[in-house]
Amino acid sequence: MATRLPTLFLSHGAPTFALEPGAAGAALRDFAIRLPTPRAVLLLSPHWMTRGLWLTGADAPRTIHDFGGFPAPLYALQYPAPGEPALAARVQALLADHGMAATIDPQRGFDHGAWVPMRHLYPQADVPMVQLSMPANLDARTAAALGAALRPLREDGVLVIGSGSLTHNLYELDPAAGERPSPEAQAFVESVSAALAGGSDAAAFAKGLMTTPGLARAHPTVEHLLPLPFARAAAGESITVTRLEGGYRYGALSMHAFVFA
Repeated sequence: MATRLPTLFLSHGAPTFALEPGAAGAALRDFAIRLPTPRAVLLLSPHWMTRGLWLTGADAPRTIHDFGGFPAPLYALQYPAPGEPALAARVQALLADHGMAATIDPQRGFDHGAWVPMRHLYPQADVPMVQLSMPANLDARTAAALGAALRPLREDGVLVIGSGSLTHNLYELDPAAGERPSPEAQAFVESVSAALAGGSDAAAFAKGLMTTPGLARAHPTVEHLLPLPFARAAAGESITVTRLEGGYRYGALSMHAFVFA
């Protein structure tokens, strides 16, 4: 019998997170060590944005270096986790049951929103992974509905991950700030944390998230926040919420994560 797993929202930060794990990398690694090894991972990332829903279906997805202007060592990194075509087909069927059509791409690889944090969760790249695209017209309500459709995966030993960023205002990044948060970023993180701790159901949380004070400043565009209501809804109801302390980078970039169990 498969182990029932939690779901996870994580902040994947800048691509340099691959080489600079810091507190967030340590928190993710500790989480993975304490968790029974999943039979596979399903991960939603805003760095694969599409018309409609798509799934990776390759047996050996390539590592996509979808960024520019970073140090050369980043482009040498590979994350050769196997794909899981059978899981892609299972996800496709679950989505179809909820009126959501998804297409399987037999060539697509893993973008940095997937492979960078996975290097910290499973550094041996030995857990199969399927990536789910983010529809370009996704909103918080639909993200929650998408996660809810995939709740059965928890019972199948699949770790469902929403990979985004709890705050993501790239215009306010301040290299001089180091790990010291801006007051605005910290206030937004604490507001979202309080809302999750309040115990509202997944749909209500998704609706309230979009009226959180400071949203426009924390997320000038919301694609990096939408994996949060996705992961929250994928866990179901009557859950416990645990925050993994990832700290901050460049003042405005939260690296926190949430576990929903």
